[in-house]
Amino acid sequence: MLEKIDLSRKLSKNEYKARLPQLRNRLYDLQKACWDANTPSVILFEGWDAAGKGTSINLLTQRIDPRGFKLYAVQEARTYEKHMPWLWRFWLKLPNYGEMAIFDRSWYGRVLVERVEGLTPEEEWRRAYQDIVDFERTIADDGYVVIKFFLHIGKEEQKRRFKKLEKDPLESWHVQPEDWEHHRKYDAYVIAIEEMLERTETEWGPWTIVEATDRRWTRVKIFETIIHRLEEALAKRANTESS
Repeated sequence: MLEKIDLSRKLSKNEYKARLPQLRNRLYDLQKACWDANTPSVILFEGWDAAGKGTSINLLTQRIDPRGFKLYAVQEARTYEKHMPWLWRFWLKLPNYGEMAIFDRSWYGRVLVERVEGLTPEEEWRRAYQDIVDFERTIADDGYVVIKFFLHIGKEEQKRRFKKLEKDPLESWHVQPEDWEHHRKYDAYVIAIEEMLERTETEWGPWTIVEATDRRWTRVKIFETIIHRLEEALAKRANTESS
């Protein structure tokens, strides 16, 4: 699946500058419309280390109302969280009706990092696929818009970005030994990613694979996807209420 993705996709600087303000304004309007319509949304970002998740989220949130969204940077489960059902901590982070939750990494860590690094027994991460599908189906049935991104870059591009970050004294902290360890296991992660995409692609929670080599292309595709999904959800809600 991933080998078919065209990672050379890019956008010119002029086109980017022309389109981004319009997309930002439209997303702001849609955020307000979702608030008025009591339509909640869950936007999650998965992807390779250094693929641009953080910078994309930063740009995404700059021009929307901070009162209407919450951002979660998901880390390893805390000790007390490990004594609860594994999705419990994510249920607690679901937004109120009309609001938006943005996840920098998410529940998919169970079938990615936890799987490849051997942090979770195979029986548990295999069972997690159905847990995830059921979880997303439940919230979608309750009116949540589920928007899922996977930011994809090639192995050599990831290596280039790591080295560039390491040369910058203000940015080098982003690259830790574990990041290089993950890089060495790139092929193993590809297998895990492709199975994740295949087994959790649903009508109510479709994946959008973002060609993330060019940052301008990445950001515009993310904005356009979110806008399309929110417009679709609001139109469907309006049709339901009018019928």
